[in-house]
Amino acid sequence: MLRKSVILITGANGEIGHGLIERLARQADRAVITLDVTPLDSALRKQVHREITGSILDTNLLERILGEYEVDLVFHLAALLSTRSEITPKTAHEVNVEGTLNLLEFAQRQGESHGRAVTFLYPSSIAAYGLPDVATKEKAGKVKEDEWTHPITMYGCNKLYCEHLGDYYMNHYKQLSAAPVSRVDFRCVRFPGLISAVTVPSGGTSDYAPEMIHAAARRQPYACFVRPDTQIPFMAMPDGVEALLQLASAPRERLTKTAYNVGAFNPSAEEVREVVLKAFPGAQITYKVDAKRQAIVDSWPADVDDCGARLDWRFAPQYDFERAFSEYLIPTIRERYRA
Repeated sequence: MLRKSVILITGANGEIGHGLIERLARQADRAVITLDVTPLDSALRKQVHREITGSILDTNLLERILGEYEVDLVFHLAALLSTRSEITPKTAHEVNVEGTLNLLEFAQRQGESHGRAVTFLYPSSIAAYGLPDVATKEKAGKVKEDEWTHPITMYGCNKLYCEHLGDYYMNHYKQLSAAPVSRVDFRCVRFPGLISAVTVPSGGTSDYAPEMIHAAARRQPYACFVRPDTQIPFMAMPDGVEALLQLASAPRERLTKTAYNVGAFNPSAEEVREVVLKAFPGAQITYKVDAKRQAIVDSWPADVDDCGARLDWRFAPQYDFERAFSEYLIPTIRERYRA
């Protein structure tokens, strides 16, 4: 019996997964199957061919998927995020590194079984960077992909290492033996802080921006956990989803990098606060700095150089700072709590 050709999304119930499933459902050219440790939100279930509840650490489950489906495109979104990874670093390594290794081996075997490379999309993070202090951060300006890659968090270490794992599977795996060559076409996006209007922030290190809006819309006070002058790059979730899809469809011969920076806007925490206060005049937004999270954010670039993505696969975000908040984030979140 022929296996069904599908797209596989791991970690599909997360913030990126929500937007990606909805976007792929509009294309309707290939069926989508999902894999997550938690059941999909009910609104998403009707948009996928099959929902599989399970772990990327379960190699027996991956074997069953391999036998039943012909996967030629993987969006590997499953991960233990930055704040939780600092609390449980060993678990973070197991999920983020060993889980990714399982998926790369799965993609290699898929490619060998149907004779062509499996395109493997991997969302990395600005957590892969590690600048030593605020003064260096200010001098660095827009950081390129190969600069300051000395992460200070387990999550950042995991992401950077997995970028190298993907490069290995694409360019070096089995090439020194008589076995089949690599069948993995690995492509990576180093995301800034992603802000979604659809999902509730889950306590990530860059979540202070969306947390301000959600608290204001709920009419609850909010104490921002970073300094007012804190600055990192951000991106609206629709642009993040489009970046993954654009890179997935880009001709391989045009790509010059394994990992690409992408960026859109980089306001300070105080600039975000001012925009939220303008939209919600009665909001109570103060500052109560969390030293650990502040140190992490201080090690990330104030901005990134994304010329590679703009040149190689025509990346161009649609949402700048003003449009992201006025047209996407604030109206959508406001309506959520009205409902």
